[in-house]
Amino acid sequence: MTVHADPNRTLSVSRLVGARPELVFRMFSEARHLDAWWGPDGFTNETHEMDFSVGGLWRYTMHGPDGKAWPNWIRYREISPPTRLFYDHGAEIGEPAHFEGEIRFEAEGDRTRVTLTLVFPTPEARNATLKFGAVDGGNQTLAKLDAYVRTQTG
Repeated sequence: MTVHADPNRTLSVSRLVGARPELVFRMFSEARHLDAWWGPDGFTNETHEMDFSVGGLWRYTMHGPDGKAWPNWIRYREISPPTRLFYDHGAEIGEPAHFEGEIRFEAEGDRTRVTLTLVFPTPEARNATLKFGAVDGGNQTLAKLDAYVRTQTG
């Protein structure tokens, strides 16, 4: 599976993270790690179930700083440690995915370039997500990952 999409349907953020790809990838593979850093500033996570395998489901609720609960699910389509994750991402169970996601992990010396790419079904869906602050939220999420991974040992 490869993300090749119309740029009008795609959004991408990237950050150089201060750890090697094997450790950074591990931060995506366990709920205890994801709950510690996933999401924009002020948001917290509550994992309800996680099966980190192809076809497996991560179901979680993001709690916003205003107290609003945001249901989420991720269904893993490809897991290629330590270089790539590919998945569908939605809100309520039973609803179709809102977008496809790809996370790439590329070694740069002893650090990792993490690139998060989202592909939406339509340009309108992408634009609505941009208006919601997805780029800032993605950059904040990757900054939280960087801070968290630096507290972990290989």
